[in-house]
Amino acid sequence: MTKKEKVEYVVQQLEKLYPETPVPLDHKDPYTLLIAVLLSAQCTDERVNKITPTLFEKADNPFDMVKLDVEQIKSIIRPCGLSPRKSQAIYTLSGMLINQYDGQVPADLDALEELPGVGHKTASVVMSQAFGVPSFPVDTHIHRLMYRWGFSNGKNVVQTEKDAKRLFQENLWNKLHLQIIFYGREYSPARGVRRDVDFITMQIGRKSVIKSYPS
Repeated sequence: MTKKEKVEYVVQQLEKLYPETPVPLDHKDPYTLLIAVLLSAQCTDERVNKITPTLFEKADNPFDMVKLDVEQIKSIIRPCGLSPRKSQAIYTLSGMLINQYDGQVPADLDALEELPGVGHKTASVVMSQAFGVPSFPVDTHIHRLMYRWGFSNGKNVVQTEKDAKRLFQENLWNKLHLQIIFYGREYSPARGVRRDVDFITMQIGRKSVIKSYPS
């Protein structure tokens, strides 16, 4: 298969597997999504979804969030890990949203990246899932599969994102990045991968990757 044919194969197979792509993090608006994505760093979506109802019951907007103190926020989000840093970021960015954007989350990638605790990936997720702006946030699953499928060299997520945007049509990005994540979790995990399960990699993957899979 040519690389173009491999790309088409991936898109077709993922669409068959995941015609619907619900956002994994529970939220009701851009602000609650922003907080949920921030919390998801080095934490599973499942755990975030267990914690955010308690947090959002107390504060589901920046005006209520700044009424809490950092220690209160930290005590709620502790199970997510990195709670000292995340709680300070949530408190500070909420104040910035109030002072700079009238309490609204800006639909601008650069503005989002200027908020504490919000890196490029988090900002891209918000742009994609809250505002529908074509983005291709690269998480560990996408980074792993782009390498396994021979679509990127695996050196860093910046290069992986560039390669994904170059290979896949822009109108597919927002749905496709979720489809790849779902596939990575279900069919091609970092450990315990199986030849009889990870059928896309077995069909188009790097020979070195396939060779490393247990028989």
